[in-house]
This record gives sequence, structure tokens and C-alpha cells, in this order.
Amino acid sequence: MIVVTGATGNVGRPLVRTLAAAGAPVTATSRGVLDADLPDGVRRLPADLTDVESLRPVLDGADALFLQNGGPSAHLLDAPGVLGAAKAAGVERVVLLSSQGVTTRPESASHGGVARAIEDAVRQSGLEWTVLRPGGFASNTFAWAGSVRAERTVAAPFADTGLPVIDPDDIAGVAAAALREDGHAGRSYELTGPALVTPREQAAALGDALGEPVRFVELTREQAREAMLAFLPEPLVETTLAILGAPTPAERRISPDVESVLGRPPRTFAEWARRYAAAFR
Repeated sequence: MIVVTGATGNVGRPLVRTLAAAGAPVTATSRGVLDADLPDGVRRLPADLTDVESLRPVLDGADALFLQNGGPSAHLLDAPGVLGAAKAAGVERVVLLSSQGVTTRPESASHGGVARAIEDAVRQSGLEWTVLRPGGFASNTFAWAGSVRAERTVAAPFADTGLPVIDPDDIAGVAAAALREDGHAGRSYELTGPALVTPREQAAALGDALGEPVRFVELTREQAREAMLAFLPEPLVETTLAILGAPTPAERRISPDVESVLGRPPRTFAEWARRYAAAFR
């Protein structure tokens, strides 16, 4: 049995689908509602990653765990407690969804501090482990869906700064391989898309997917910061803006790891946009 935490998220949802399609027994868990969009035959149990006791029934009978690091709530995660509960339940293998920022932004409290501590707990857990460190997600552009639907407009900062954003389905594919196959233990994979893409180019790709032009409006850094503070803690906002506006060479690097694991190149942002065009209509 494979337990997938964050099962209704941008990575967890396609991971559950991928595992179920391969015939693997899956338990999907999330703090939110486990909706009907998950495949038939998947066991669904609600739990909160920040509450170890709520996870014990979910972990019962499992031999592998996909652990997402909590995202904005990562500082609330008791990683040693969660991993201890997993080991006590018989889990032997854990795949952690971490962040590229652990290595590219070690000075950041959210990445170099909290996310690094979670990685360290995984490595010290006594379980067979694999760490996934993706860069920016293509699905972050879902934040533009309302303005694209209403006005065919995208507003974002740093219009012409490119990053190799990754399709979350590719992250899920790598996670599925690490959960089900041998040969990934003790590996840390950096996961990126196949090419640099700028916010302006992302807006154009959405327009191509919709068959209508999408206008791009460039925000100042302060305008973007104010908008992001409405849903993210300030340290994470500052790190995110630094990555988006002044990426390091390491953050602009195209990693070979998706192709080495999946045997194919990672998907482009344009492919992602075509697949999810309905969300922007």
C-alpha cells in the first residue's frame, strides 16, 4: 500500500492517478475534502500532516509513503514524528517532495531552514528515501485563471525573466517511479522543465491554447509583493520574488533528472497550457 499525502494537490492528484493506473494499491490523504475526482478503488482517509496522531490510521498497512513537505505550513510539520509513525506502521520507503530552494537559497528561512530540516529528518529516518527538488510549477499560473477568464489578461512581475518551470504531472511521474521501483534509494532529484520560459511567454502560450490573445501587464515588484502577502507568509514571499526576479544560475539550469528517470524529456509549459486550457476559459 502506498500512502499519498497532499492527495488533492497539484502533484498529489496526478500521482494518485498514475499509481492507480499502474495497479498499485493507494491510500489518498489530505486535510481537505477528498473529492470524487480521485480514481475508483483508491482508499480515502482524511488526515492533517501537522497532527501525527491523525496520520496513524492512514499509515496502517502501508509500505511506502509520498510525503509532501507542507508547503506554506511546512514550519508546522513534525517531520521526525511523522516519519517515526510511518516506520512504526511498517513503511519502508519514503519519497519527499521538497524544493530546489533548499540548495539554491540556503539563506532562506523557508527553504534553507525549514525545508532543509525536513530533508534531514527524512535522511535520518532509517527508511529508504528519495528526495525530489522541483523548481517552479507550471500550475502556479492557475493564479491567473480568474483574470484570463474575465478579461483575457495576465498581470505578473518580471515579464522577461525566464525559469525552467516544471509540469507537476512530471513530478508525479518521477515520484511514482521512486515509490514503485528500485534504484532510487538515497537519490536527490532536481526536477525542471525542458526550457526557460518567461511570464510573458507563459501568457502567450495560454492564449495559443485558448485560441485567443491574452494580454500581459507587468507588475512592479511591490505590487506583486502586496498581492502575494494575502496568501503567503512574508519570508516565503521574499524568497519567491527573489527567485522570480533574480534567479541564480542554478535556478536557471535545465536538469536532466526527469528524462533520466522517465526515459523522455519533461513536458513544455505550452503542453501544460493545452492540457489545462479549460481552467482558463
